Amino acid sequence: MVRPPSLRLMVWLLVIASGAKAVALLADGVALAAGPTPPAASAPASAPASAPPAPAPAPAPAPTTAPAPAATPAAPDAPAPPEAPASAAVPADAPAAAACQTPEELLQSVRQERALVDGQKAALDARAAKLDLAWQDLTAQTAQLTALKTEVQGLLDKAQAAHDADLGRLVKLYGAMKPADAASLLDGTDLEVSVMVLSTMDERQAGQIMARMQPDRVQAVSKIILDRSKLPGDQNQVLVKLN
Repeated sequence: MVRPPSLRLMVWLLVIASGAKAVALLADGVALAAGPTPPAASAPASAPASAPPAPAPAPAPAPTTAPAPAATPAAPDAPAPPEAPASAAVPADAPAAAACQTPEELLQSVRQERALVDGQKAALDARAAKLDLAWQDLTAQTAQLTALKTEVQGLLDKAQAAHDADLGRLVKLYGAMKPADAASLLDGTDLEVSVMVLSTMDERQAGQIMARMQPDRVQAVSKIILDRSKLPGDQNQVLVKLN
């Protein structure tokens, strides 16, 4: 007959089983904390049940985490770039606006430019026509004035020729007289006539006549003949009182 195991032995087996189970749980916890490790060799199944429990391994130190780097101080706010003026953006948009024109708008712009050019050309043509007309009028007036000048000059030449002819005949008449008779007549005639006759007459005849004329008359005739060759501003005619 087999003797049942004692109560003490059963308690001892329970303690050993409980210790082995606790050791296994503790090993699993360490393995999870330390990372994957190569699988440990399983204990031989034939290990005696009465073997003393293995000492519990010391718990692995908890992995230390590196301190988080201190937050760097924020850099001071950089000055904001100045805003571009509104007018600066206009030239950049102008090509885009021009590029967005439709063919109809471009054709309309060309037509407007052509109309403007045609209007300016018409104005220039009208101005040129007015200038041509004014030039024609000026040319006609110049021709009329030239013809009038020629006519007047011809009349003056005729009058001068007639005057010279009359003066020549008068000089011949006074030259044919005796000096005393001619002096007596020239003293009583107009001073201008006396000057013209004596200045045109031959010097010898004029000298003989002036020698018999009144001294005041001779002085006046001599002064007029001398000043007649001077410019108007240089003439200094003196009024002579005639008896």
